[in-house]
Amino acid sequence: MLADIEEFYRLDRLPHIWCPGCGNGIVLACLVKAIKELKYDQDKTVVVSGIGCSSRASAYLDFNTLHTTHGRALAFATGIKLAKPELNIFVITGDGDSSAIGGNHLIHAARRNIDLNVVIFNNNIYGMTGGQYSPLTPKVQKATTAPYGTIERPFDLAKLVEAAGATYVARSTAYHTRLTTELIINGAKNKGFSVTEVISQCPVSYGRRNRFNTPAAMLEWQREMAVPVIKARSMAPEELEGKIITGELYRGHAPEYVSEYTKLTQRLKEEAEGV
Repeated sequence: MLADIEEFYRLDRLPHIWCPGCGNGIVLACLVKAIKELKYDQDKTVVVSGIGCSSRASAYLDFNTLHTTHGRALAFATGIKLAKPELNIFVITGDGDSSAIGGNHLIHAARRNIDLNVVIFNNNIYGMTGGQYSPLTPKVQKATTAPYGTIERPFDLAKLVEAAGATYVARSTAYHTRLTTELIINGAKNKGFSVTEVISQCPVSYGRRNRFNTPAAMLEWQREMAVPVIKARSMAPEELEGKIITGELYRGHAPEYVSEYTKLTQRLKEEAEGV
């Protein structure tokens, strides 16, 4: 492990349980590097996760951590932020955890623009529970529940959360580690709901069924398919078909939920006291 981030891990919980070649460790290291660069106090930093391969990451981190029920990470994180608004809260969630069972929580957390920093580990599959396809599995790709290829269109999660009200939306890949760290930092600095989707690799449940011979081949695919957002703006839709648009995709402004709630409770208190 890199010595400069070792202090942020619970070393007694290692080695991890992820499969060889899994991208979760790469993305987790990017998150930890981002927190270190932000100079956040470990005792004032909270990492909340749901259920899934990526959500096991919270157990390895030496912050205040909460491993919650499937799809409910954002609900728990919302409660923490309302109770302790001074805390820096990161939410780790997977593609199924965030966009399927947790999809309703995702859109309403975005609508509220609550100050949470969400990192979505998108490996396009339910890796932990048997290799079922998720709402983010690309069309025609195979899974245990789609042995002949999926026929459903996947969500464009970035567009979904932007439309729902998020004020910071970004995307990267496990291959582009520096970019991933940079985007997480920028999301943390945003006063509002921030989402960084990171395309990761699952070489066992996804790769073996979809013509990827090695984890390295999956990383090479991420490199080849990634298109920086600035370049994408000058490309035709047909040129972008199947590509991964990376970078800061959206930044907006809206009232932040906890701030508005605090103003409301303060006003009601003053009215009750006759101020």
